[in-house]
Amino acid sequence: MSRASTVAQVGAMFVVALIAWKALVVIGGYPVFILPPPDTVANRFVRAWIDGTFAPHFGATLQEVVLGFVVGAGLALVIGYGLARSVLVGRLLSPYLVAAQATPILALAPLLALWFGAGLLSKVVICSLIVFFPVAVATMVGIRSVDAGLLELARSLRATRRQVVATLEIPAALPSILGGMRVGVTLAVVGAIVGEWAGASQGLGVLVNLARGSLFDIPLMFATLLTIALMGVVLYGLVVLTERRLVGPR
Repeated sequence: MSRASTVAQVGAMFVVALIAWKALVVIGGYPVFILPPPDTVANRFVRAWIDGTFAPHFGATLQEVVLGFVVGAGLALVIGYGLARSVLVGRLLSPYLVAAQATPILALAPLLALWFGAGLLSKVVICSLIVFFPVAVATMVGIRSVDAGLLELARSLRATRRQVVATLEIPAALPSILGGMRVGVTLAVVGAIVGEWAGASQGLGVLVNLARGSLFDIPLMFATLLTIALMGVVLYGLVVLTERRLVGPR
């Protein structure tokens, strides 16, 4: 399927979704403060960017997402490699990693905000935690799937551990690692919003609460949710582009 036809299909589905949304509002007779129509949300979206409402909140959330993703993914690469290559590391860390992943981040966020404050640090910690598990598991699976015959060949050629990692294991595991990063980068957006709900002065999560509560500006709330979704889509697309450059189309 060509890229042009793919774009056309995506565009057609988007138009269909907008028409369905508009029809639901008209047929259901919903007022703006319950379900605003798409044209009202689009107008509020544009006005919020023009008048500067979005800019500081968007910048704060983007900073939290990027830093949290970098820290979480970096730690996950190291720990994931250790889990794949060391039985001892797997036995010691696996139960704690699974337990941490099973605990809802929404429940941990207030505690982390209490420990690290309502500033940037707590948001980065929350994002890192939610990014860590999928990237670590993807790294572990990717490293374990490296052909054992190639590893034996590298050892027979007296390759050093660094050479094996850099020229064999990482390139072979890269598709799996980047697949985990696809999931991780979208979860980082979720983590940032949850962290802002737990306590913050700026951010798109804060703006959602303000629009819903004190401002009672429901179109602004929908426009903010749209901005959050677009941030996730763009970041996901950047990871996909990176993957295509490094390992080719899949």
